[in-house]
Amino acid sequence: MKIIVSTLIFLAVFNLINFAQDDDQMKSVEKIISDIKEQYVPDNRIAIYNISSGIKNGKIFVTGELNSLEIKEELINRLNELKIDYRNEVELLPSAKLGDKIFGVVILSVANLRSKPDHNEELSTQALLGTPIKIYKKGEEGFFLVQTPDGYISWMDDDGFQIMNENEMTEWLKSEKIIYINEYGFSYSQKDENSQRVSDLTAGNILRLINEEDDYYKVLYPDNREAFIKKEEAKLFNNWYSSLNPNGEQILQTAYRFMGIPYLWGGTSAKGMDCSGFTKTVYFLNGIVLPRDASQQVNIGKPVESTNGWKDFLPGDLLFFGSKATDKKKERITHVAIYIGDGDFIHAAGRVRINSFNENKPYFSKFRSNGFIRSKRILNSIGENGVQMIEQNSFYRK
Repeated sequence: MKIIVSTLIFLAVFNLINFAQDDDQMKSVEKIISDIKEQYVPDNRIAIYNISSGIKNGKIFVTGELNSLEIKEELINRLNELKIDYRNEVELLPSAKLGDKIFGVVILSVANLRSKPDHNEELSTQALLGTPIKIYKKGEEGFFLVQTPDGYISWMDDDGFQIMNENEMTEWLKSEKIIYINEYGFSYSQKDENSQRVSDLTAGNILRLINEEDDYYKVLYPDNREAFIKKEEAKLFNNWYSSLNPNGEQILQTAYRFMGIPYLWGGTSAKGMDCSGFTKTVYFLNGIVLPRDASQQVNIGKPVESTNGWKDFLPGDLLFFGSKATDKKKERITHVAIYIGDGDFIHAAGRVRINSFNENKPYFSKFRSNGFIRSKRILNSIGENGVQMIEQNSFYRK
C-alpha cells in the first residue's frame, strides 16, 4: 500500500514539474513571438504576421503565417535558442497552393479591397486599373489576400484583377502603356465614341498600348480585352512620366480638379475618396506613391516647423490632424490635408473642400485648427525619407 501511495505521489509531483516546465517554455515561446512582432511588424496593414503557439499531445507547436522570409528565419532562430522540442507549423506566404500565380494586375477602373474576404465587409482601400499587386493566398468566396504598391494588405475578389505568373507580370511591366488623365471617361469597342463601351475609366488608370489609330489609342486590358481611348483623354505613360517635375503648384492644380468630389471611406479615386485617398491620388497623378492612410503618410517626408503657425508651410505640404499624446494615451493621426497658402488647405471632409487656419476667412475651421498636429514636406524628399516616385516603387520596376 505504501508503495502505491509513494508511486502516486511521485507521479503527481513529476506531472506538476512537467506542467510547470511546459508553462515556462510556453511563456518563453509566446514572448519571442510577441517581441518579433513588436520589433519587425509594428503595422499589420503592410505586413502579415499571424503567429500563435500551443500544446498538443504534450508537445509545443508554433503555427500561423507570415510574408517575410527574413522574419521567419529570425523567429525560428530565436525559438531554437531556447533548446526546446517544438513543432514548426509556420507557413511562409505566398501560399504554395497558388503555384507560380502570385502576381496580378487590376482590371476594373476602380477595384474595391475589403478588410475581410466578403463583400459585406469594410472597404479598406481601392486600386486603380493597371495597378500591379502581389497575391498571398486564396480565401473564401473567390477572394484573395493581396498587397498593393503602397504596401497595404487586404482582400480583393477575383473579378477585380487578372492573375499572372512572374513572366506575365514582367511582360506587362515592360510593355508600352498609356495613362488616363481625365477625371472620368470610357473606352470603346471601335474608334467611335458612339460604339459599344468596353469599360468606364478614371484618372490614373493605366493600360497597355497596342498602337495609335487616328485620334485614338488602341489599348489592351490586363485580361486581354481590347478597346479604344481618345488621345485627348490620355497620354503615353513614358512621355507623361518623363515630363513630371512635381512642385507645389502642380500638386494644387491636381487637387483643385477634385473639388466637390464626395467623401468615401476607403476611396482612392475620382469617384469618391477619403482624406488620405485624396492626398494619395493627387500625389500619384504627379508620379509619387504615398502610403495609404494618414497615420502612415505622417511617417514620411521631412518635418516642417510649426511653432510660427502656418508661416513656414509651403504649397503642397501635408497637414496632419488628430489628437495629441497625453500621459495616458498615444498620439493619434486621423486626418490629412494639403496646404495651399495663407493658412488655407484643401482636403476630403464630407467632400473635397477648402478650409483655413485663418480666423478672418469665412471658411475658417476651428475644429481643424484645434486638431492640427504637424506638417510634413514631401516634395523635397523624393527618393528618400519614405517618398517614392512610381518607378522607384518595387511593384512597378521592370
